[in-house]
Amino acid sequence: QMQLVQSGGGLVQAGGSLTLSCVASGSGRILSSHGVGWFRRAPGKEREFVAAIRWSGNTYYADSVKGRFTIFRGNAPNSVYLQMNSLKPEDTAVYYCARTRAGYSRSPTEYDLWGQGTQVTVSS
Repeated sequence: QMQLVQSGGGLVQAGGSLTLSCVASGSGRILSSHGVGWFRRAPGKEREFVAAIRWSGNTYYADSVKGRFTIFRGNAPNSVYLQMNSLKPEDTAVYYCARTRAGYSRSPTEYDLWGQGTQVTVSS
């Protein structure tokens, strides 16, 4: 009964930073052997890919966040983080972490387990 539990969202001014966490219950090897991605859904928009990390440690980013966001695995088992710097109002969204069935993907259809989502609001 593994689940992904997210935290770290909140309200921040433009230019500020937030770090989102994604912690899984269950086997400690799950997040180290599966790809993990972050998605977001802004008001009036469809869900979009933000960042991903695969078993090899390779990371991938949407062009809109490249250079500002960093995805990384935590030292504790079953933990993945998204560090968000230089936040912009257009980053405002509900953010979700998710696990791929295998490897890396930018498509939400390849993810089989999702966190509950956390709100990030960036004011101007």
